[in-house]
Amino acid sequence: MPQRRAFLVGGLSAVALAGAGRLVAHAAPGDSAYVMGYFTESPDRLADRYALHLAVSSDGLNWVPLNQGNPVATPTEGTRGLRDPFIMRKRGGGFVVLATDLTGTDFTRQNQHIHVWDSPDLRSFTGYRRLRMHSMPTHTWAPEAFWDAERGQYGIIYSANSGGRDGIWVNHTTDFVTVGPPQLFFDPGFDVLDATVHLGQGMNFLYYKSFADGRLYGARSPTLTPRSFTTYTRGVVSGGIEAPIVVKAHDRDEWWLWGDSFAPVNGELYAWRSGDIATDSWAPLSKAEYTQPLNAKHPTICGITATEHADLLARWGAPGWNRIKSHNLPDHLIRHADNVGRIDPYPFDPYQDAMWRLVPGLASPAGLSFRSVNYPDRYLRHAGFAVGLARNDGSALFAADATFHRVPGLADSTWTSFRSHNFPDRHLRHAGHVLRVDPIATAADRADATFRIGH
Repeated sequence: MPQRRAFLVGGLSAVALAGAGRLVAHAAPGDSAYVMGYFTESPDRLADRYALHLAVSSDGLNWVPLNQGNPVATPTEGTRGLRDPFIMRKRGGGFVVLATDLTGTDFTRQNQHIHVWDSPDLRSFTGYRRLRMHSMPTHTWAPEAFWDAERGQYGIIYSANSGGRDGIWVNHTTDFVTVGPPQLFFDPGFDVLDATVHLGQGMNFLYYKSFADGRLYGARSPTLTPRSFTTYTRGVVSGGIEAPIVVKAHDRDEWWLWGDSFAPVNGELYAWRSGDIATDSWAPLSKAEYTQPLNAKHPTICGITATEHADLLARWGAPGWNRIKSHNLPDHLIRHADNVGRIDPYPFDPYQDAMWRLVPGLASPAGLSFRSVNYPDRYLRHAGFAVGLARNDGSALFAADATFHRVPGLADSTWTSFRSHNFPDRHLRHAGHVLRVDPIATAADRADATFRIGH
């Protein structure tokens, strides 16, 4: 959920932001890829869509939005909007999807229900319903589930406020149709949100957002008994980050901790890496190492098989557009602004300014041209070696100026550089955040002229 502000509900102090982080429980045998569920928001609210979106990844770090970035499921009851989706593979097969019943940013709303769908394969969604989790005069934010083998039931955890403090509550269920009574699951003595449970080998882990200092913490317990978790980390990052997700790599002892930023800009994901979740050792990842789905907010990540990965792409389709990040400023994307070609830090609005259709080159099909998504009659072209967005006038000169050849990255061959078609001794580069085509002579030039194509 985005930023949280203090407010009063029924005379009780609460924190105005829903958020329960999400975590992958044990991966199923054969899982080798990942699916992410999320809703969307952007800094100026242009992308706000309170419905279920999906993206897939083969490495768990770089994501391909599905369905052209459009929703795949939308609630039809309650607020008719969702936040904080959670996807879990059920023990008997298929998936369950849970979500907060809330649209927009009215965090004063009291709501005892959550959204639920069933899905055999995340290619269709059936059995939509709302579950009432409790009768308290409070919210029910960011639900997540885990399998409790000792009970032989699933636990559904969520954030609710009772006695003037936000804690994590749990209801147990066998079918996600009926639930047992609510129990307080985690309460360290101060406001917490965004709890996520990771089932380990001999130890269970719970990560959460603390409002005592604004940091993300990890707790652990050998059981899933309510109120049995004890904090074991010093805390990761303070400030406007929430909604921790902890995901284990399928093929090695590596964990990723994701967090969702709501300030100073809304809609940016951060990530950290650890080689051992049992130790307090999270190191930040560079934006060069991961790419989030466009406008993704408060996501969930679940393991899937290679076949499921391919089937999801076949069902929903990969985007027909690309985003392109800078090598030496990897939080920056190529965009147009007032028809000037430049790089700027993500996120921003209009977000469509950084979306490009890489079409066959106007002057040579061996090359490519950058066609704007939100101004489809305009292309990036150079004029006087400055690069800007211009309407195609049909001339041979325009076609040549707007054509580039993709070559191995000059600073990193696993990335990409773009050589000018009609000035082959020059490459597309940024200088002072503005795009140009220039000769490349130094290591700094090579870094400025290296990019990664993604979604």
